[in-house]
Parts: sequence; structure tokens; C-alpha cells
Amino acid sequence: MSNERKTVAVLGAGTMGSGIATVMARAGHRTILFDVNEANLERGLGTVRSFFDRSVSLGKLAAADAEAAKAKLVGATDLKELAASDVLVEAVFEDLSLKKDLFGQLDDIVAETTLFHTNTSTLSVTGIASGSRRPERVVGTHYCNPAPLMKLVEVADGRHTASWAHDATVEFLAGLGKTSVVTKDRPGFIVNRFLIPWENSCIDALENGLATRDEIDAAVKGSLGHPMGPFQLLDIVGMDIHQQVATRLYEQLRDPRFFPPPMVERMVAAGDLGRKTGRGFYTYDDTRLFGS
Repeated sequence: MSNERKTVAVLGAGTMGSGIATVMARAGHRTILFDVNEANLERGLGTVRSFFDRSVSLGKLAAADAEAAKAKLVGATDLKELAASDVLVEAVFEDLSLKKDLFGQLDDIVAETTLFHTNTSTLSVTGIASGSRRPERVVGTHYCNPAPLMKLVEVADGRHTASWAHDATVEFLAGLGKTSVVTKDRPGFIVNRFLIPWENSCIDALENGLATRDEIDAAVKGSLGHPMGPFQLLDIVGMDIHQQVATRLYEQLRDPRFFPPPMVERMVAAGDLGRKTGRGFYTYDDTRLFGS
């Protein structure tokens, strides 16, 4: 599957969905970005196109390649428009009932051989797969944010995931230039199990005056070798997303390290969500995803 050009549908045109759609289009797959909300869809399509344009302006992508990738991208607001999909990547809001319902509806629309991928980072793959009459074809594929730039994808099988679906998924991800790590179907998988408590600790350190934003970011980059500091990363992810993920992991694990510090709630209430709103821990003139 890795070298074949596929039709890939990405469900959800938010930050993760538009990022994953960027990955698919850049790999040469016909990419359908789906969202029930027309305004959200147009914003997501604009995000993908802007990413490629920005990549060209930075000299990191040839103009012809950018145009070819953009030509692979279309939008949809009706699930029936996804009928020809070979791979479905669900990246909608972290709501179990919503995800299950989507997969149940898609059972009647797409072919029996279509792979169902869920980008969940906090919910059970098994639970999501139970919404489909064919849970054996459902695989968890958690793309790290920002998806166009991060190589890692966590792969988690549900209880009934078939070996053929797992193997086809790993092969497909390799064709995208991604590195797969296999993990159990557990809350947070690998990355968020470590990352969320660490980010909460950084936020707590800032809130309690241990050091400034710039000093903490510089310390992390200078001593741990991270390409960006925690507050730069949080601004890309979005404080609303961090709050949702942290809260859901706390609800499942009941470990206080996962509970978001008070500053998170205040920033979300103020609309200071990060790059996408122009202000978070930092301020931004350009809210688009930076180029590849």
C-alpha cells in the first residue's frame, strides 16, 4: 500500500485535521477534507493551502510541487462524498459518542476494505471501534502536532483490530514518510502520558514565578535538546486542546499531575489559545501554520 496513491478522507477540519490533510496531499494522495460546518471546512482548506504557499516562500518546497499538492485537495460536507475513500482518518472532537456514530454511518458508505483510522489521543480505540460493524478494520493512529512537521505517529490496535489492518496501516504511514511506534490502547498512549504532566509542570512553574516564559523555553531547548520550548509548543497545539486532553486524561487516570493548572482555564476563557488566535504565551502577526 505504501507506494500506491490512495483516496484519503480526513474527518474534521480543525488544527489536527487540516494538518493531517496536509500530510496526505503532500504525499500525493487524493485528499478529501470533511467537516459538517462549511465555515470550518473553508478555514481548514485555507490552512492547508497556506501551509504549502508558506513552504514555497521559505524555499522549502518547489512551487510546482506545492501546486500539485493543492490540486489533490478537495472539501466535503456530506459523508456520502467519502464513498471512494481507501483510508479514513477521523480527527474530530474528542467525544466517544460522536466518533462511534461517525464510524457507524461510514460503514454503510465506504467499501468493506476501507481502513478506519482514529487520531484520538485520550479515548479508547476499542471503544471507538465498537461503533463500527467491522471493528477489525479500526486502528488508532495518533499524529503528533503539528502533523506536517512531526515524523512520529503512535499506532494502537483496538481489542478486535485485525493483523491485516495493523500491517496495512504501518505500511501506509511509512509511505507518508512517518515513523510508527506501536503502543497499547491505553489513555494518552506514550507521548501524552509523559508530555501532559510535563507541560503542566512548566505552566505551574511559570505561574508560580520560578522563571519567565523565555527563560523556561530557553532552558528546555538548551539543556534537553528540544527544538522548541514548552510554551512555543503549547501555542502551536492550542490551550483549548491542551485543556481538553489534560482533563480527559485526569478523568480516566485520576492522577493529579494531569489536571491542568489554573492558568490554563484563564487563558482559555480569555481566548488566548495560541498561534491560531494570534495570542497565547506569545503573540503572532501570522496565525497560519508555518511552512514545512
